Amino acid sequence: MQKKTVVVGLSGGVDSSVAAYLLKEQGYNVIGLYMVNWEEDDQNGVCTSEEDYADVRRVASALDIPYYSVNFSKDYMDRVFSYFLREYKAGRTPNPDVLCNREIKFGPFKEYAMSLGADYVATGHYCAISHENGVHYLKKAKDQGKDQTYFLNQLTQEQLDRVLFPLQDLEKCEVRRIAEEQGLATAKKKDSTGICFIGERNFRQFLKTYFPAQPGEIRTLDGKVVGEHIGLMYYTIGQRRGIDLGGVKGESGRWFVLKKDMEHNVLYVSHGDETPLFSKACEVSGMNWIPSEPTEQSFECKAKFRYRQGEQDVRVTRQGDKLLIEFAEKQRAVTEGQYAVLYRGDDCLGGGVIEKAIF
Repeated sequence: MQKKTVVVGLSGGVDSSVAAYLLKEQGYNVIGLYMVNWEEDDQNGVCTSEEDYADVRRVASALDIPYYSVNFSKDYMDRVFSYFLREYKAGRTPNPDVLCNREIKFGPFKEYAMSLGADYVATGHYCAISHENGVHYLKKAKDQGKDQTYFLNQLTQEQLDRVLFPLQDLEKCEVRRIAEEQGLATAKKKDSTGICFIGERNFRQFLKTYFPAQPGEIRTLDGKVVGEHIGLMYYTIGQRRGIDLGGVKGESGRWFVLKKDMEHNVLYVSHGDETPLFSKACEVSGMNWIPSEPTEQSFECKAKFRYRQGEQDVRVTRQGDKLLIEFAEKQRAVTEGQYAVLYRGDDCLGGGVIEKAIF
């Protein structure tokens, strides 16, 4: 019987390296495909994509699999980065990693992989997938601390078709152990953090290259001016650090960001008391349902409003093309532009963009 072919998205990291190894062990014909989304040198003049591609070469050589590189930097600029800039300019806090999965990795990247003759496409994501009678269910990974279904909440049924997630039953420590045992060059490589095109750089410095600084007043809710901000796009709701305000005499606690008035270029903050940050509900648009839209007009489930958050009990009510998500317990700093992602048991039901928090 002819072997099935799997194209694995090799990033130069340990997760995708082990995913490729596992698939080869399972008897697949494995092809590695490295994707370039961003072309820029780091602060030391080193092109980070070249470093990652060097690791891809080492891993592919160790596994004795063919590998290729494909450049989607223009697609990324048009489909992801331009959106990222528009959202920040509007004072919102976007999540480009979610968009990258929908618009690049499971879009043009998957199409290119299929053009290489792939029967399946695989990535090193920590999540599970179930294909049942032509219906595709996105499920949480065994490693709950690393589960990445949040970032895949916008994938369609067509995008989830013929997809494999080899790490779904592994803990991160097991992935590292396998990489070391197999002598893979990425075994001890540090995990990438933050937004892919920013990496380890200072976020504010990065944004300043795209936005002119527009300083303005920092005020408390009662209108008192307590300082000057350096530009509203550099702050996010609930932020505690980097506001550069001194303490209040005789009081304990930090300053934190409450809201942004884009029209008047005013940043509103509070000191100590965080209760104004807690909302009771939010409105969501652009909901992508996995695997399909529910029949109920209203139902209870779990939700996450940012990646690093435990699941919260909510009631979801469909209101035309939007959702009203009501919280069983008030939630801190639910932020416009981020994604609300729904869960029921191990199933990810999909997600949408938070349009506004309701207090």
